[in-house]
Amino acid sequence: MLNKVMLIGNLGKDPEFNVTPDGTPVAKFSLAVSRNTKNRNGEQAKETEWFNIVAWRQLAEICEKYLHRGSKVYVEGRIQQRKYTDKEGIQRSVVDIVINDMQMLDPKGASSGGSSSYAASNAGSGASSYSSAPASVGDDFDPFLDSDDLP
Repeated sequence: MLNKVMLIGNLGKDPEFNVTPDGTPVAKFSLAVSRNTKNRNGEQAKETEWFNIVAWRQLAEICEKYLHRGSKVYVEGRIQQRKYTDKEGIQRSVVDIVINDMQMLDPKGASSGGSSSYAASNAGSGASSYSSAPASVGDDFDPFLDSDDLP
């Protein structure tokens, strides 16, 4: 069986970094992936898909430190579907991409967020890659729930 996703896109917002009750770091962010298509009239159109991205452990810490809104990244991971009950009692289903590899694709001289410290610490190399082993977390943990959504 195979469950593998590879995406290149831009962060929609700065990563949200949290630590689970057992001390495991987790970062979450949205990723916009765009493609050019032609509409019925043959004119160019741009379509954008949004993905929920989740990183665990050391990869989460790296994402929190170096990524920011607008960062261009390559991510690789797996699709994970989860269900939860919202505060109105309605059962919801969400699809996340749990990543185990990430490469920063921004130019080294980019001047926003943590990019400048990244560029200084990685002189002489191309895009940097970071990997993490997938995490197994109980079904009741939902990194995308706001504190308002918790019972």
